[in-house]
Amino acid sequence: MNQDESGLHLGFLIFPGFPMACLTSAIEPLRAANEIIGKRAFRWSVVGETASRVVSSAEVGFDPDLALADLTDCDQLYILSGPAGKFTNARSSNAVLRRLARHGTGIGAFSGGIFPLARSGLLDGHKTSVHWCYEAAFKTEFPGVIASEKVITIDRGRLTAAGATAVFDLMLRLIEEQLGPEAMTEVACWFQHPFMRGEEVEQKTPTLRSDRTEDMLPPPVARAIRLFAEHIEDPIQIAEVAEAVDLSSRQLDRSFKRSTGQSPLKYYRLLRLKKARQMALYSNDTITEIALAVGYASTTPLVRHYSQAFGVTPQEDRKQANQFRVKENAPLPAI
Repeated sequence: MNQDESGLHLGFLIFPGFPMACLTSAIEPLRAANEIIGKRAFRWSVVGETASRVVSSAEVGFDPDLALADLTDCDQLYILSGPAGKFTNARSSNAVLRRLARHGTGIGAFSGGIFPLARSGLLDGHKTSVHWCYEAAFKTEFPGVIASEKVITIDRGRLTAAGATAVFDLMLRLIEEQLGPEAMTEVACWFQHPFMRGEEVEQKTPTLRSDRTEDMLPPPVARAIRLFAEHIEDPIQIAEVAEAVDLSSRQLDRSFKRSTGQSPLKYYRLLRLKKARQMALYSNDTITEIALAVGYASTTPLVRHYSQAFGVTPQEDRKQANQFRVKENAPLPAI
């Protein structure tokens, strides 16, 4: 770190359509820490690939403090983007990222920012927190990156967080490292943030078409859902799942319907279709490739089930998303 009297310097590299909640969740705790201790322990810069205005996911425009090429003294640089984020001049911009990394800058990303960071090659061989909404598309595009379900991952100079509250947790961790636990606790209490999650905490994921998260489900149902998630490409029989969680097929069916309102088979199919939709929206894979990746032998049943679940075919879904991007000159909404 290059900390001196002017404070630890963090850069936030924003792409069009970046999640504004992640930016405020990063800057606000740092601002509060400075105010609490009465000096500038942290400073920050909003960075763009160029100096041109960047419009966020909330349609609020930001004028970068500086362009990426002009960034020199930075202790940590975080990328904020949707999954479709790409540099206009990838060669020169990625070269800047590599130069910063070589000179000791910690390089990170929040939520969809992992996509342009992975495209730079700087995540190859590293563990990376991948938001559950992007998991299927990310794993397909970047098989050389180790995807993690943890909310925060720090691995050899790469720092990633999945979701805005995870960004807040990561900043609390940084405050604790730099200023101690008392300052960190006071910052957390300023914002009524109940606790700081560490690297070992997994993301909460919703139970499909239910008002519960998976950690609220009966243990056998939660274990069954984890088995389903492990067998997206190679579907497993419901009877095998029931046996694995020490229930009969009938008991598993009743428990699933009580806790999720759906049968195990219907839940499993919807889980696979959700993964297919991630890939349709956030990857360039063909529909045939998507079908195979989520356990369908051909596209016909996938398209039929997809239409039943989402009201459009995967081709129509992708076309509508692309039309939105062209018409509004904006990326898909970011998380």
